Formats: sequence, structure tokens, C-alpha cells
Amino acid sequence: MNPVASILDHYPALVIDGALATELERRGCDLKDDLWSAKVLLEQPEIIKQVHLDYFKAGADCAITASYQASIEGFSRRGLNEREAISLIQESVKLALEARDEFWADPANHVGRSKPFVAASVGPYGAFLADGSEYRGNYGLSEKELVDFHRPRMKALIEAGADMLACETIPCLVEAQAIANLLREFPDASAWISFTAQDEKHISEGQIFADCVRHLEDYPQITSIGINCTSPKYIPALVRAAKKTTVKPILVYPNSGENYDAAKNDWKGDPVVASFGEQAREWYNAGARLVGGCCRTRPDDIRVIASWARSNH
Repeated sequence: MNPVASILDHYPALVIDGALATELERRGCDLKDDLWSAKVLLEQPEIIKQVHLDYFKAGADCAITASYQASIEGFSRRGLNEREAISLIQESVKLALEARDEFWADPANHVGRSKPFVAASVGPYGAFLADGSEYRGNYGLSEKELVDFHRPRMKALIEAGADMLACETIPCLVEAQAIANLLREFPDASAWISFTAQDEKHISEGQIFADCVRHLEDYPQITSIGINCTSPKYIPALVRAAKKTTVKPILVYPNSGENYDAAKNDWKGDPVVASFGEQAREWYNAGARLVGGCCRTRPDDIRVIASWARSNH
């Protein structure tokens, strides 16, 4: 199944949602915790569903689940057994599906758009470490060790009924290869792979982004490749580089350009663009076809993207 193609076959762009975790913080959730947004799955799941619903109302074609930092190892540190951890990971999919179905139940929401889908977030090994490693890489793990880490969560998310996987904020090529090869164990599943970048040419661990894209080109289950949680200022050059090396759709959902302080679980600095939603038009013009926002972006930003993305139709 390829929900990306099913939308891009009919529309010029696919609108991804915006930040989940930082939006939860704006709504009063305390995420200063190693589990980050996964902590809210334990405590206030109804707020997660409401955020998903608000993004659908803003125009998002896709909701990314609250499973980014959810792992069996992470929940076991919190005293949950494996069955409880898997149940919580699957709850993230259930909440997003419920929000989507509630939104789509109103025929007025069908006008000028396709039925939205749910992409289950598969965060990197660095997210489990909760020390900012997703912006550095260099874990010191083999591809096999990374496959073994990702397997149970990917299996749980697929079995929960997610439409596809969002393998996101990946800092290094070895982890992307581990995920791409692991996908073969789930032949009916599809995924996008999205890296973090340190500049206009290199992903976080230092490999050249265009080379990483080329490595993933021959995996049919990978629907699209791109960049997320990276400063908007690097996006146009990265998109142009990817466009030269892949025929797959390119996706981008950068953060607002502020800097993340892993020691304090906090963001500092100011957004680098005046209007994130308007700036996103430049990424589309550079060649991106899936466009949304990551940390510090909001439903209002997605509303702006949806307004110009659909008017191109």
C-alpha cells in the first residue's frame, strides 16, 4: 500500500501535519522527560487525539503518530512490561486513526481533498537515548543491532493498522539502511525515510545527503525520501540535491529553525522565517512534493501550506 502515491496521483502536493510534541507543550503537557510525547500516551491520550484532529482541520493529509520516542526499552525503564509497552505503542496509532475517522465522518471535510492517512512515527535509536543523538548519529551500533532495536516497534505499529511508517529524524546512513532492509520482513508495509541535516549538503552524522538518497532508491517499499527537523534555511539546497538522484517524491518537514538543547529538553533562539507556511512554497518550487512542519510549528502553519498547495490544483 502506498498512501503517498494515492494522493500525489490526484494533487500536486501532499500536506504533512506539524509538530506534535511542542504543540502538546503549548497545551499544558510537561514533556521534560526521556519519553517526550510518548509520556502523554500514558497520561493524557485525549490531548494527542485533539492535536491530530486540529491538524486535519487545518488541512493535513497525514497525521504522524505519537510513537516517535515510544519504544519497548524506553517504557520498560518506566516499569512497564513488554505487553504493556506494545499496547501503548499501538495506542498511538489508534488515537490518530480515531481522529482521522472522526474528521472524515463529516462529508463537508471531503471537499477538494483526499481521505487523510496515518503515518506511524518510527523515531531513531537516538530518540530512545534521549540525549540529542538524533542530531549527531555516531551511535557505535551495527546495522544488525539497529534492526533488532527497530523490529518490535515497527511490527507493533504495522499490526495496529497504520497506513504507513514515518521513519523520521534519522541522523545516519547505517540506520536508514537497517530500516530499509527490515521493511522486507513486512512485505505489505510502506514507509518514508527522513533524515536530519547539519547543513545544505550533509546529514547529521556527516554523510552526503544525495548519496544517502541514492542508496535508498532501489527499495520499492520506501515511498519517499527527505529531510525533517532541520532548519528551513538548508531545505531548498537539500531538495535540489535529492531531486538529481531519485525519482521518488521528496518530503520535507523542517522545524522552525530554533535550536534544541538536549540537556534542558528545551528550544532556544527564534524562528528563521517570518511565515513558515509561505516559506514552504519555496521548498515545493525546489521539488518537494510532501510538505509539512516539525518541532515548533503549529496548525496555523499547516493551514497556510494547505491553502496554497491545494490552490495549485
